[in-house]
Amino acid sequence: MKVNRFKVFWIVLLAVTMAITAAGCGGPAKEQPEVASDPEAPPVLSELTYWVQIVSQVSATMKSYNEIEAYKELERITGVKVDFQHPPQGQQATEQFNLMMTSDKLPDVIEYSWAGYPGGPEKAIKDGKIIKLNDLIDQYAPNFKKVLEEHPEWKKEITTDDGSIYVFPFLRTDDKLKVFLGPTIRQDWLDKLGLSMPTTVDEWYNVLKAFKEQDPNGNGKADEIPLYLTKGDVDTTTAFLGAWGINAGFYQEEGQVKYGPTDPRFKEFLTLMNQWYKEGLLDQDFATTDEKMLEAKITGGQIGSAVLYTGSGIGKYGTLMKDKDPNFRLVAAPYPVMNKGDKQIWGYKDHAFNGIGAAVTTSNKNPIETVKWLDYGYSEEGTLLFNFGKEGVSYAMEDGKPIFKPEVLKDPSGLPVIQSMSKHNRATFSGPFMLDIRFDQQYTTEPDQLESKIIWAEPTMEKKMPRTTPTQSESSRYASIMTDINTYKDEMYLKFVMGAEPMDQFDKYVKTIESMGLAEALEIQQKALERYGKR
Repeated sequence: MKVNRFKVFWIVLLAVTMAITAAGCGGPAKEQPEVASDPEAPPVLSELTYWVQIVSQVSATMKSYNEIEAYKELERITGVKVDFQHPPQGQQATEQFNLMMTSDKLPDVIEYSWAGYPGGPEKAIKDGKIIKLNDLIDQYAPNFKKVLEEHPEWKKEITTDDGSIYVFPFLRTDDKLKVFLGPTIRQDWLDKLGLSMPTTVDEWYNVLKAFKEQDPNGNGKADEIPLYLTKGDVDTTTAFLGAWGINAGFYQEEGQVKYGPTDPRFKEFLTLMNQWYKEGLLDQDFATTDEKMLEAKITGGQIGSAVLYTGSGIGKYGTLMKDKDPNFRLVAAPYPVMNKGDKQIWGYKDHAFNGIGAAVTTSNKNPIETVKWLDYGYSEEGTLLFNFGKEGVSYAMEDGKPIFKPEVLKDPSGLPVIQSMSKHNRATFSGPFMLDIRFDQQYTTEPDQLESKIIWAEPTMEKKMPRTTPTQSESSRYASIMTDINTYKDEMYLKFVMGAEPMDQFDKYVKTIESMGLAEALEIQQKALERYGKR
């Protein structure tokens, strides 16, 4: 019955389209390709080219998103065959995107983080690369239109300062879905050494010293690495740095934009990290350790604490170590504060919109039909499809709730659950749909994983910047300034922590960043924050 309802809905919308196009209604030529006005031959969407980066959990078992069960079913429902175009992963994808944007012939749909387009999404519209979607959504996307009407805060996130909606976005619909990364610690090591969970910076120091000196892995060797903390962990989660009330980038206090890495408190943080590095409490190879090396160190019983994800951290290593070390228990730790009772301000909490969305390009000959096709992802049926796959194949409805089948949660061939699920849905990564909390409740099922979302959600994040965007004129200048600043800042971070640069050079480091145009970057961010408030 669900499919039939959708087909009826599709036919009704097609009839509306015919009536409107017959009346000669349309948007500006630059924003929307010309649509056939002959009611005898309305635009029919049967094929679609779709450019999107493929994620590792899909590429591990499949060559294309066409092989995902959800897209097989979507083709059966809508009759639209999608030609997915997947660029190489990593930096090459960005390079291919930039090269593609110089062409006059683009794929019909491009799924990307459009803040990465030179000048931002509004510039992409003005350049005639993608279509402003406001009117098309209003007329042809009833499901998505309803979502935006019911959640004006989401609409604010996906709208440019000029009022343009430019993508069908990936949306996290529950606060619990925005929290999935934070500090973790070996609870079994704490128990073995009779230690309590650390909550302050000083308590963390005492715990790390004990990990270093008291052989918690029990092998008789001084091979423990108390804390694995990369520069990226500091940048992303402000782990430990947040105890000083600042972050590693731009933040705001009472509407005033500030920059953490030049604050005197950043020097205090660097001084402590340098001390911990000298004492062997930080991984001595933190600057060069990659994901495979990290996995080897954790499964080898060396690392006592690290910043990790709920699923691919706590969940993954709990599974890998289940037989190897039955005592192994990796759990979430609270973001540390300076003094007992201090409010946790900084942690990691993503926006509802993660910045990635599907844009309709100006090369698309059937924008109206494409908008209808994308709109399906925000319907009740589409939400189920993208979160759970095809009913009867990967899940079944039980007491009105979608429940994954046992063979998906525990793949008979031994695939990790993230790869097993990705054969059926897109909820393990992102896409033009809404992430359902009922998916996450089955994806993260272990008690320690569920507890992590509660522990890591404690910080207020009251100083976090919203998803602002510079204007077209500001964008290139801002990018130029911050590219130089970030390169220098990252280089100096490593030197300060590893002792290659003495701390008495911090003031010189601050003046260097200021000379690179920091004041101008702050002004651009300040204006962007004020514009965001007026959206």
